[in-house]
Amino acid sequence: MSSITIRNLDDSLKASLRLRAARHGLSMEQEVRNILQHTLATEAETNSGLSLAQRINQRFKGLGVDELPIPQRQPARALPEVDKP
Repeated sequence: MSSITIRNLDDSLKASLRLRAARHGLSMEQEVRNILQHTLATEAETNSGLSLAQRINQRFKGLGVDELPIPQRQPARALPEVDKP
């Protein structure tokens, strides 16, 4: 097993971690391991072999929108008048 040291951890973050670990009945170290494992596993599932377009499609699939409305084009603004010498 490997270990890491995290330096310059904000005191309020450490206190929050301590409280979260206590709520779950775990040590702070175990709580950090669980957070890292869950975060990295979720990231791996999200990015598992899907293209960007497929990931975007999955993310917005539940909205029930099959096709987005295409707004009407607005006329281009007039070109600036330039004095010719």
